[in-house]
Amino acid sequence: MSDPDEPATLSFEHYVATRSAALLRFAYLVTRNREDAHDAVQDALTGLFPRWRQVAARGQVDAYVRRSVVNAHVSRWRTVRRLVPAAEPASLRAAPTAQDPAARVADIDEALRLCGTLPPVQRAAVVLRFYEDRSFAEIGQILGCAEATARSHVHRALVSLRAQLEGSQDA
Repeated sequence: MSDPDEPATLSFEHYVATRSAALLRFAYLVTRNREDAHDAVQDALTGLFPRWRQVAARGQVDAYVRRSVVNAHVSRWRTVRRLVPAAEPASLRAAPTAQDPAARVADIDEALRLCGTLPPVQRAAVVLRFYEDRSFAEIGQILGCAEATARSHVHRALVSLRAQLEGSQDA
């Protein structure tokens, strides 16, 4: 006579009820994430259900489910590994994800104050270049000067602004 705890004599529901905790522990150790472990066990049991009689008859139910958990994790890992983006631009890494609104207002005030210290032509060149995104040729046309002079205005303004920022940070 067969043992009542043998998988061949158990119902699928009884197997799930008695083995779920152990399967979740195994899946957690494989995935190292609680949600992923639950998903892996659920997927493995969903795949087991239509094959329950064949797998239970062989007496290898735990091995089948564990193999399904491992295969699902490896497949997910391979998919995620392919989706990992290439190197993130340094400008995005340095930017805060959620900036404090008060800090943003303070930065804007500081930028306006610093631009206010520039001579009017340099200030206009900086605004045209960085706020309106104009080319140096367009800036030259608007300011009534050569393109090279427009470049010079922007360059000198940036040098002045950097010097002021470095001086304020040292203080």
